[in-house]
Amino acid sequence: LFSTTIKENINYGLEREVSLDEIILAAKAAAIHDSIMAFPDGYDTMVGEKGVSLSGGQKQRITIARTILKDPAILILDDSTSAVDAATEERIKAALQKLMVGRTNFIIAHRIQTLKMADRILVMDQGKIVQEGTHQELVEIDGFYKQVFILQTSIEEDLQQELAVAALKE
Repeated sequence: LFSTTIKENINYGLEREVSLDEIILAAKAAAIHDSIMAFPDGYDTMVGEKGVSLSGGQKQRITIARTILKDPAILILDDSTSAVDAATEERIKAALQKLMVGRTNFIIAHRIQTLKMADRILVMDQGKIVQEGTHQELVEIDGFYKQVFILQTSIEEDLQQELAVAALKE
């Protein structure tokens, strides 16, 4: 992000005039609006050296809002939700699903949950494509994708069990 206002960071690089209402809609779609409104100056809050410090997840969501405003023909998302919690990731994915319709999308991700709805998944290991297919096809055959899927699913289930036990103790 740049050392300027949140509004200007979301609006950065656009070749057309954008209203504050459009910026707010994009921020809501990227699940960052409420965080922005928590700052005293809202969208006019300065970020960077002379302003507030944002978390990694907040920075990601501001760049996602910028992307939503740009409405690109080709969308490249490189681990775009890696720094957000699961609930926020779901809200962002819902917004991105709408944005992805009718355009070419490249999604680079380490979380398999992010890739489940893809038409085609290319699995890379050591810089080489080692598998390709849909999520369903890839979990049905032995390989790197299935191993990662099982591992990630197991970790998520263990975490859910720990959270449930902790909630019962309270």
